[in-house]
Amino acid sequence: MNDIAEKLRNIVFVAHGGAGKTSLAEVMLFNAGVTTRIGRVEDGNTVMDFEPEELKRTSSISSGFSHFTWKKHTISLIDTPGDSNFFSDTKSCMQAADCAVVLIDGVDGIKVQTEQAWLYAEQYNLPCMIFINKLDRERASLSRAFQDAENTFHPKPIITQIPIGEEADFKGIVDLISMKAYTYDGSGKATPGDIPSDLQDQAASDREALIENIAEADDALVEKYLEGESLTDEEIRTALKKGIRERIFVPVLCGSAIRNIGVDLLCDFIIGCLPSPLDREAWPALDASGNQIMVKPDDPFSAFVFKTIADPYAGRLSIFRVVSGTLGSDGNFFNVNKDAKERFNQLLDISGKEQKPATGAVPGSIVAVAKLKETTTGDTLCDDRRKIRFQCAEPLPILISFALESKSKGDEDKIYISLTKIREEDPSLKLDRNSETSEILLSGLGQVHIEATIEKLKRKFNVEVNLKTPKVPYRETIKKKVRVQGKHKKQSGGHGQYGDCWIQMEPLPRGKGFEFVDAVVGGSIPRNYIPAVEKGILETCGRGVLAGFPCVDFRVTLDDGSFHAVDSSEMAFKIAGALAFKKAAAEAKPVLLEPIMKVAITTPDDFMGDIMGDLNSRRGRVVGMDSEGKYQVIKAEVPMVEFLTYAPDLRSMTGGRGIFTMEFSHYDEVPAQFADKIIEEAHKAKE
Repeated sequence: MNDIAEKLRNIVFVAHGGAGKTSLAEVMLFNAGVTTRIGRVEDGNTVMDFEPEELKRTSSISSGFSHFTWKKHTISLIDTPGDSNFFSDTKSCMQAADCAVVLIDGVDGIKVQTEQAWLYAEQYNLPCMIFINKLDRERASLSRAFQDAENTFHPKPIITQIPIGEEADFKGIVDLISMKAYTYDGSGKATPGDIPSDLQDQAASDREALIENIAEADDALVEKYLEGESLTDEEIRTALKKGIRERIFVPVLCGSAIRNIGVDLLCDFIIGCLPSPLDREAWPALDASGNQIMVKPDDPFSAFVFKTIADPYAGRLSIFRVVSGTLGSDGNFFNVNKDAKERFNQLLDISGKEQKPATGAVPGSIVAVAKLKETTTGDTLCDDRRKIRFQCAEPLPILISFALESKSKGDEDKIYISLTKIREEDPSLKLDRNSETSEILLSGLGQVHIEATIEKLKRKFNVEVNLKTPKVPYRETIKKKVRVQGKHKKQSGGHGQYGDCWIQMEPLPRGKGFEFVDAVVGGSIPRNYIPAVEKGILETCGRGVLAGFPCVDFRVTLDDGSFHAVDSSEMAFKIAGALAFKKAAAEAKPVLLEPIMKVAITTPDDFMGDIMGDLNSRRGRVVGMDSEGKYQVIKAEVPMVEFLTYAPDLRSMTGGRGIFTMEFSHYDEVPAQFADKIIEEAHKAKE
């Protein structure tokens, strides 16, 4: 077990979209002999991107998995999405790795999603390394990209390689550890040699800086270095490995995935310097009593499910990372979250869209099983003699919602059932039925996220829907105290109907809801009819008097009335209560209320002016500002109707560098000029 786990490297590729994660994975698989040709993202023939929605967008929308053998080691790859619409999947899959390879575009530098991934690595205490990609492109610069990383990231990045040639003339790499130059002929094969004369001074000075930085990881090395002794390659690698594992520094490598330059050196570095599952610190978990414990690789079997794939034919595929112990090719385990035993018949290795039987799993293995009855993303699987639970990543907060309208009549239930299955593989989606507006609402991280989900709904479950902007759940209330009579009198052959009540109606503070006070004295209304009056008011206030929205925040005091010994009934008093409410609400200065959202917008300084101006145009009220590193956080209250489509607007305003969160705060009065329009539209919709 230990031998297999020692030679395993679990790495996750993270960066913003377009940095070259999928292309790099493709070249690694080709160099290792897993594939016979290098696929291209633009041609839609890569191993990692295979879903039709990914091929259409030429970018990853879901994490891809593969593994390959490199110099008797197994490198297990997770290629994550870089688009903010699908970044919840990135956050979830990063937990399963032992090291993050952060790609930086040599031309465009660091973007907000790369910074976001770095923060997740910090949260998970995940060791990192950097690969500066695309150095063959026009305007590419290692020094500029490195400077960007130095200014942005902590722990500090340290250069371990420098390029030979620039832009179109980029043809090789100088490795500062071995002090050798590697030149490439286009096939991905490196020819080692001496460092070119024009780079010797730079290489010597950069190696000096590298050794100074690396020595920080080992006190004995610091002493040796200060005494002027030279360090061996092995000493440098050992200290490098320790510094990476303990997050003292982050090594920086470079190359070009598309031209297959430096990819072999990257694979060598991964197996030589990055931690194996046995090098990782023990994992925190909760025991059966809720106490925190630390789980080591040689403890009994435990694992956590970090991704689910829902297939309408093959059923649910649960992908999990083994933290401790071993697993055979079939057997049982216990799901702690669902308090249920699960049986599986086959353990699977995932490679792109292919699934192959696995003979077993050791600590660090990323494997899958199909058709577990209870298990979903975030669940802990373990030996039932030692029940523990890992804390898994929460999905990112939702940012945008759409109402779904079925293209075929009677498909509403089918929409709901199919989307519930899609939610199993994408927990960052939220599905709701709004009883008030009778709409099915689908919420996610952005418009592209929702559109891709709708495409998947059609492809996997043959259900077609139209997307609409959701109706805003307005409310009505009153501003004046009034007293009115509600009287229902109807005579027909035999028994008639008679109910008569006097009510006082007055406003309550915002958020107080509805209060009913029985102040009847002297039996003017018999006790058994009083609940009927309240029921009549409650049923009617759900439809308001201005635009058909529920009326809230008012008190009704029933203080008088009359009855007829023969013709009075509960129904008659219920109708009288309804009539009294309608009359009182119309006289008590009714107004429209709108939901106000509490928003926090995180943006670089450069876009502050644009965002503040845009918030003003949306009737927003800024309530505070904070700094988070090089970002500003604007806190504001904004009417929901103005924020329904904010996600794409913020993205275009900030070039994708701004992010926001939003939650309901309170209801507030709609300004008169907007209220008239809303009321008019509500009446038109009724007609």
